[in-house]
Amino acid sequence: MKMKKNLPVIKIVKETEVTYYESQLEMDDDTYKMLVEWGKEEATDDDYVNIAMKAGLTNYINSKETDET
Repeated sequence: MKMKKNLPVIKIVKETEVTYYESQLEMDDDTYKMLVEWGKEEATDDDYVNIAMKAGLTNYINSKETDET
């Protein structure tokens, strides 16, 4: 992921604790594709923003850890 140097200011106005489990699932390719499509139909813009924020923060932290070594 390529990050811009000058990002706009983002203010956190609310946090919600979310408890969930991640599972390793085995399924055939057709079932996997079907579930991916269902997920895309249900995902909201807020879901995509949260995914992008998590990925951006993870990449930033990883780049700083790499710089320190």
